[in-house]
Formats: sequence, structure tokens, C-alpha cells
Amino acid sequence: MDKVSPINGDCGRLCGSICCTYDAKNDAENAGNSPSMGLYLLPGEEKLFTGREDWLGWSWEYAEDYEFPDSWHGKVYFLECLNAPHCDRRMRPLQCRFFPAAPHIDANGQLFLIYQSGQLPYKCPLISDNVSLNEDFLKASYTVWKHLLRDPLIFDLVEMDSALREEDGENIVILYP
Repeated sequence: MDKVSPINGDCGRLCGSICCTYDAKNDAENAGNSPSMGLYLLPGEEKLFTGREDWLGWSWEYAEDYEFPDSWHGKVYFLECLNAPHCDRRMRPLQCRFFPAAPHIDANGQLFLIYQSGQLPYKCPLISDNVSLNEDFLKASYTVWKHLLRDPLIFDLVEMDSALREEDGENIVILYP
């Protein structure tokens, strides 16, 4: 994923790197709705970090206390970039590398990449303007997700998220294949 990008050039120039720099704590409209902006790591992904990276803020929750798949137990790690958008790009979590694409498994078990759906507290122009993403980015993302889905815990997460999208009637825009 280091060799591909959603668009030619730095997509952060379109929006001021909003997905990296949005601060829910200081956004008056969203104050109290979201204590922090960051992401949960996929199972096992925490092993790629030392936990002492000065550009990351670490916390964790118990999977059983939140909406994670029933197969998940124990700690789920949450990361925040502390000096966004100046993180170590070579060490970005996978979900940062895939954004704005997300995996979706349909009722027939077929994997698709879709635009990240659900409520975002900011506006991503790649999503809101339905920008065509680079084919090499989509193909690489799809290939990585095919491998990741071999892990039953990751499969359960993608399957759960996909079912919730379907139940909520979200507008699912298929990007690939």
C-alpha cells in the first residue's frame, strides 16, 4: 500500500488533510459527540508498533464493552495521530492506507470495495464528490483485503459492518471490482 494512492497527488491538499487533522474535541458542533478522532486497529495490527511512537496516542477498550463482533475478546487498540498530518506515513495503520475505500461483503459473500460509509464528522471531497479513485490503489486495496479476510476475526468485523450498512439502508457505492 506504500506504492499506491487514492488519486494522483496528495489528496490531503483537497481538504486540508481533514481525515488526519479533524479534532472532535474542539469542534463546537460535534463537541461531546466524539471524544477523539482516531481509529481502532485490526486484530494483531498492534504488533506492528512498539507502543512508544511519539506521533501516536494509544488507548484501548475491551471488545466486549463495545460494538465489535462476538468473536472478539479482550483489548482493542485505539490510535490517534498526535501531530497530524505529519505522521510517519510508512507506519500508518491499514485503515488509513485504505481510506476512503472500505471492504463490504454482500449477501452472496462477494467482497467489494465501497466508499467509506456511515457518519463521518467531516466532509471528504473524495467521497462527497464521488471522485474516481486510481485503479492501482483499488486493486492493491482489494488484494490486501482478500488476504486480511482469511483471518476469522477480521472477516467477522467486515461481515458485521457490511450487514449493518445493509440494515441501515446506507447508500453503498461500489468502487471495485
